[in-house]
Amino acid sequence: MTDHPPFYIDGPDRPGRWLITCDHATNRVPPEIGPDLGISPDDMARHIAYDVGALGVSRELGRLLDSPMIHTDFSRLVIDPNRGEDDPTLVMKLYDGTLIPRNRHADDAEVERRLALFHRPYHTAYEALCQKRDDVVICAIHSFTPQLKGRPRRPWQIGILAAYDTRLTAPLIKALEASPALHAEAEKIGERLMIGDNEPYDGHLPGDAIDRHALHHGRLNLLIEIRSDLIETAAQQAHWAALLAPLLQDTLTETGL
Repeated sequence: MTDHPPFYIDGPDRPGRWLITCDHATNRVPPEIGPDLGISPDDMARHIAYDVGALGVSRELGRLLDSPMIHTDFSRLVIDPNRGEDDPTLVMKLYDGTLIPRNRHADDAEVERRLALFHRPYHTAYEALCQKRDDVVICAIHSFTPQLKGRPRRPWQIGILAAYDTRLTAPLIKALEASPALHAEAEKIGERLMIGDNEPYDGHLPGDAIDRHALHHGRLNLLIEIRSDLIETAAQQAHWAALLAPLLQDTLTETGL
């Protein structure tokens, strides 16, 4: 076992119904893997290594909703906790044009070692939090890069990904689209408010975190993607959490679920 926990939990005993999760919280490379992954610090600061800004938003949402929050503390380039154990992208060797040298020769034994050290402990703790109450609502927070190499710029400020369960996603999208505060945010940066419905990518991967902890148990769930240039600073992260928290709670209340 690693001496450094592969995950952390904020407020495990908070009474709120929500469980806020952040699968791609940090770009840390644990010493069990090596001093680095063989790529530059600039690449490790990019979205390929973690979801920029997502951890700060998650922590503040947990506080505002008075609910537990769990997050990983290892880069998704070490092993991706939002992938099933048999997913071919579990340990990435090439991501958005960057080769990952430390992963190049990762064989089945090495993947199994990383599963045991990082991936499985996180999911065990995640599931234990889910089981603390029968009416838990999972809200996974991610961020997406404004533009992949060689691709068009992504116009959405927020994406809501639905993995075949639209009980909360559909009404939340309507609430976001109707929010004067979000329209004002878009106007401040010279944009028109655009809420992605399963954008900037499809919201389901077999064996991913929502599939594993929500769909397989019938639990209410949301997966929110925020464009990372909007949440780069601590102040921006707190601001967007404050915008989202009442919309999340009001949507849940109004659905009566």
